[in-house]
Amino acid sequence: MKALSGSLGGIVEASCLQPIDVIKTRLQLDRSGTYKGIIHCGTTITKTEGVRALWKGLTPFATHLTLKYALRMGSNAVLQSAFKDSQTGNLSHQGRLLSGFGAGVLEALVIVTPFEVVKIRLQQQRGLSPELLKYKGPIHCARMIIQEEGVFGLWAGAAPTVMRNGTNQAAMFTAKNAFDGILWNKHEGDGKVLQPWQSMISGFLAGTAGPVCTGPFDVVKTRLMAQSRSGGELKYKGMFHAIQTIYAEEGLRALWKGLLPRLMRIPPGQAIMWAVADQVTGFYERRYLYNAPL
Repeated sequence: MKALSGSLGGIVEASCLQPIDVIKTRLQLDRSGTYKGIIHCGTTITKTEGVRALWKGLTPFATHLTLKYALRMGSNAVLQSAFKDSQTGNLSHQGRLLSGFGAGVLEALVIVTPFEVVKIRLQQQRGLSPELLKYKGPIHCARMIIQEEGVFGLWAGAAPTVMRNGTNQAAMFTAKNAFDGILWNKHEGDGKVLQPWQSMISGFLAGTAGPVCTGPFDVVKTRLMAQSRSGGELKYKGMFHAIQTIYAEEGLRALWKGLLPRLMRIPPGQAIMWAVADQVTGFYERRYLYNAPL
């Protein structure tokens, strides 16, 4: 049930927030100052490539969000059960953090990295004529990467993705549980179901800390995923080399490029996802666990 609720939330989130993700990716890949900011980036893409370009990579983005949230919510529930005290059934703060981190690492390796490699390769392409684009779509893109770079080309940037997602989910699950308790006196397993607006507030607040803490990992992930191994020598040799190179060439602030669009996408995305997920989970608990009237 946790997995299903996460999947439904992911579909809604992807459809609403894809343009912000496209803008974030373009800003993170911009080393020449083409884009002056979020609004200029969005208007430039619209003028030069059309409005539909703001939804480039939607198919892999929506698919990866759906699968990612299913895996995230399901694996976190399994790990939380494993970390609960066998005598009292309580889950410690450390257990909650480890469960979230483990869920983030698992989703990063199984789902996030290959889908984001395809998404970013599609999003970085500029132009209106399909025949001039190297990648014609998500499936064609994946095939081209495998042909030119091998299967592991789909896992470019895996290390910073693992660090980003593990840290993000450890913070997010812990913060969401904390905000539910502080704001609404809602505790896991108590049978109480939050109103959608309450879930949205808790989810929004829980989603703000991760982007600030993991900004450098996200920038490095994007740079590593965007570079093609078929084009000769790679500019970035790995996570640490990429961090050093970006810092030396572009300054410290460059490691947080795209932070504002991330803050415009992730917290609202978490708000949407949790509003859907909490309602689906609540429906299941009322209907099958507590036999309460719907």
